[in-house]
Amino acid sequence: MNLAQNRVPEKVKTIHLIAICGAGMGALAGMLKEAGFKVTGSDEDIYPPMSTFLAQHGIEVAKGFRPENLSHCPDLVVVGNAASRDNPEVSAMLENGIPFCSLPQALNRFFIHGKGALIVTGTHGRTTTSALLAWVLATAGLDPGFMVEGILKNLYRNYNLGTGPYFVIEGDEYDTAFFDKRPKFLHYTPSRAILTSVEFDHADIYRDLGQVKDAFARFVSALPPEALLIACNTDRNAGEIASRAPCWTVTCGMDEKLPWAVKNARFDAPWTYFEVTKRGKSLGTFRTRLMGRHNLLNTLAVIAMADDLRIPEDIISRGLETFEGIKRHQEIRGIKRDIIVMDDFAHHPAEVRETISAVRFSYPGKRIVAVFEPRPNSSRRKVFQDIYPDSFGKANIVCIRKPPMPDKIPPGDRFSSEQLARELRARGKDARYFPDTEAIIEYIAEIVRPNDVILIMSSGGFDNIHERLLNRL
Repeated sequence: MNLAQNRVPEKVKTIHLIAICGAGMGALAGMLKEAGFKVTGSDEDIYPPMSTFLAQHGIEVAKGFRPENLSHCPDLVVVGNAASRDNPEVSAMLENGIPFCSLPQALNRFFIHGKGALIVTGTHGRTTTSALLAWVLATAGLDPGFMVEGILKNLYRNYNLGTGPYFVIEGDEYDTAFFDKRPKFLHYTPSRAILTSVEFDHADIYRDLGQVKDAFARFVSALPPEALLIACNTDRNAGEIASRAPCWTVTCGMDEKLPWAVKNARFDAPWTYFEVTKRGKSLGTFRTRLMGRHNLLNTLAVIAMADDLRIPEDIISRGLETFEGIKRHQEIRGIKRDIIVMDDFAHHPAEVRETISAVRFSYPGKRIVAVFEPRPNSSRRKVFQDIYPDSFGKANIVCIRKPPMPDKIPPGDRFSSEQLARELRARGKDARYFPDTEAIIEYIAEIVRPNDVILIMSSGGFDNIHERLLNRL
């Protein structure tokens, strides 16, 4: 491989994105298009909401990876981390000497340079926290640039070029590209950062929790001395890693003794009300449409950062109240016969647990039917086999789909949905295994009743189960 090609040329007009339908790559494509570049892209899995988003922005997306997708000889290729060295377009790119770069490189070069970078990182909660922070800054008239991995319902997009002094970034610990195995967040130099949580994930690139902690420790240790780090003290690993930061660190959580704390939370549909204390003194009572304890902690971190940016409390409050949330994050896709069909991106055991708990908190009198597809690399591996049973405790009925793409995981490492269903039944839970999506739809159509909440959790499109189920109902 010619590393000299890993650069951004001085003059760029046309840009091609390999694996464009990833959340981050799709956002970058929209930003580049809006900035005046001619943008094309390609991917294998093309489905809503990203496919719709790209089409609405006039971005041509080729289905499948083929050398001819580069026949127009773009000035630059941005290679997503889903593209391997043997990708046909990567091979053509290298053979033809086309300059290439990673997503973080492109973001730094074209959009972040000269602005104060606000990074939100952590195993869980990054997308909601970064999107909420961006919205609060926008409410304050600061017109932030931002790029997050979920589409804001307020804007129906997941980016903004921004004319203001700040750029909000969702800092991902996943590797950057096939030619750069460092975590993405190491490419950014933040003036302020939020660390939500640190748990084992991404079993395809991290061996164990120790390696994950090492990655976050590298990020924290690289923070400039003049930066601010806001860490969730409720997460033990995050608190431990934050203690290594060379900069000013502020902790937040449920304990009133912390510099920032949340208390007296209550739900009154559609609002969650909660009080915030700053160094032991009440800052006031706020409300949000976000559900669950984890989202209260995410919101608290945003309040703490907004306060450091000197945003007045009434404007922070207005930003929280007007934030409509993220698509595919506790998103109600439809209601039929008083049956709620909800979509969520949860896939890690902790995310599944917190999502179900949030829905239980918000709908205490309803029966929760949890439908789960173990789709990402970690979920399709048995690394979480013994942990998932603890995640479904607050669901009434559990439907577990067979993991997709089983051939991509070595037989001895594969997660078993059948085993999970058996273990849940042994705990007295009404749980069933299903070989495909159609079988789940037919089963739910038979057993569902008015006032049920059908909570569908998957990191992918799940065979369009939401619309198919609504049509069936």
